[in-house]
Amino acid sequence: MIAIANEIRQPMRLDHLFTLADSRGILEHANGTVPRLAHGYCTDDNARLLSFAVRDAGRTRGSEMLAHLAMRFVLDAQDPDGRVRNRMAFTRRWTDEPSTDDCWGRAVWSLGTAAARSTDALLRHRGFAAFERSARVGSPWMRAQCFAALGAAEIVAVDPSNDVARALLADTADRISDRFGYLDTGESPTWLWPERALTYANAVIPEVLIASGDLLSRPRDLARGLELLDWLFRTETHDGHLSVTPVGGRRFGDRAPGFDQQPIEVAALADAAHRAWIATSDPRWSNEYVGCQNWFLGHNDIGVEMFDRRSFGGYDGLTSNGPNLNQGAESTLAMLSTLQDRTSA
Repeated sequence: MIAIANEIRQPMRLDHLFTLADSRGILEHANGTVPRLAHGYCTDDNARLLSFAVRDAGRTRGSEMLAHLAMRFVLDAQDPDGRVRNRMAFTRRWTDEPSTDDCWGRAVWSLGTAAARSTDALLRHRGFAAFERSARVGSPWMRAQCFAALGAAEIVAVDPSNDVARALLADTADRISDRFGYLDTGESPTWLWPERALTYANAVIPEVLIASGDLLSRPRDLARGLELLDWLFRTETHDGHLSVTPVGGRRFGDRAPGFDQQPIEVAALADAAHRAWIATSDPRWSNEYVGCQNWFLGHNDIGVEMFDRRSFGGYDGLTSNGPNLNQGAESTLAMLSTLQDRTSA
């Protein structure tokens, strides 16, 4: 059981999620706590909402309603060929074409999560059918493929015989492994990352390897994933607290801290630490998870809380001068998912 950070004792509240949501889905941006209607909706955030609400398993009032709302949005975003649209105007009109960009990967991730974890039979059925439709497509983009592979891992965890999910997870792990050794920077043997720079959602890369190693019985993947995650936590720790890669990325030789830091980076680390703890039972990873929670509670480079205790919305970023006080969907869901009770997840 992963302990919730000691500073949080109040129950999880979804007040701000309901402020951002309407009958169509969750709106993307906010000015403070006020939704910015002109910016509309995106599949990325509704997929995040679906995963969060399903993981809640009905523990928090309103989460089941939000799960159905998010599922409808994600299903509407899915093209018959499995690709996914991302942007919808407030007028309920799609403004982009279907793709296999990050929105596709996050949609597959959320659909796999719903299919595997939902306590609602309708959500499980719809999630599984839509997962298989999109999971067969694939993406040329590494992050998108990793997001999708984590949805596949959810399916494999409950249905180890599912060939579509197994293939997606294994192929993505192989693709990550193929990147090791292609870099010869001549800079330092301590740069273990399979890319020239840390960019965004970095922790999904070791998490996919850990999931592959654990669920597909591939010990090399597990060992490499744990090594990478250990390196990432060490690289993104400064003065005893998390100091995550800023929006501009981080290369060899960059010094911490860097700004602006995004809550979604902390949430990705929390997911990966939780995955590592499930795979190994090593208490080191539960401690890292609590460290991610504590980043939101003020144990960060500025020493400020990264959420609003009145609205229970998450702040949009950590700058060198303090938090960006806007409370958009991505940051709120990053905060809530990191502070979420994962004892049954």
